Amino acid sequence: MSSSTKQRGFDPEDKRWFSVKAVANLKIALQEIQWLLDRGYKEGPVVTFVGNHYQFSLRQRNALKRASCTKLQAQRRKLAQLPYQAANERSLIIDGFNLIIALEVALSGGPLILGADGVLRDLAGVSGSYRIIEQTDRALEILGQAFKRLAVPKAKFLLDAPISNSGQLKHRILNHAHNWLTDVEVELVPNADVVLSKMERVITGDSVILDQCQSWINLSREIVERDIQSAWIVSLCDGPCL
Repeated sequence: MSSSTKQRGFDPEDKRWFSVKAVANLKIALQEIQWLLDRGYKEGPVVTFVGNHYQFSLRQRNALKRASCTKLQAQRRKLAQLPYQAANERSLIIDGFNLIIALEVALSGGPLILGADGVLRDLAGVSGSYRIIEQTDRALEILGQAFKRLAVPKAKFLLDAPISNSGQLKHRILNHAHNWLTDVEVELVPNADVVLSKMERVITGDSVILDQCQSWINLSREIVERDIQSAWIVSLCDGPCL
């Protein structure tokens, strides 16, 4: 399958939705959302309520959803987080679509939202449909360089089999892995989230997995901040992120 020239997670209106003024309002809104979440209110109605108050776009509301969590969730995720240097100790288990799409978005010039838990999340909106794009190969090259730098001994990628072109992405990963100094395995599974939620040394930005897994490494943020200098990071943290 040939790569297209599509930019992952890019919207022409993003410069407007995430301007300096807009981000200032989003930060205030995120504080209000977290205050309500900490008191037991449900995320969906809270984001709708606050979003209506500020008249945010759907894109901005999605950013708030990805950035928000309760204080308890942030603390739990922080306690389970391993340092980057721990990547060389044992095998990593990787949420394949989650990590690769984040890198594709960074390379495409789309916004990555830095949330209260210190995790970068994209707004690509890829659910059951995925296509390899121009930036996919570059994302895998950068990932391989990071594996070498961190001396990752083994990595197992999990890809959701029901997502279109998961088999194509599996072959791309394995082709690139020939040039890595890492033992790489790629497995197609019915639901990667279910498997990853029970594991340790997980690489993902998925909130549900982070709340349940035994341990994780914030690899996507490390790679983006170090290796993709052109990445557009929209920080919604009020003060330093975790």
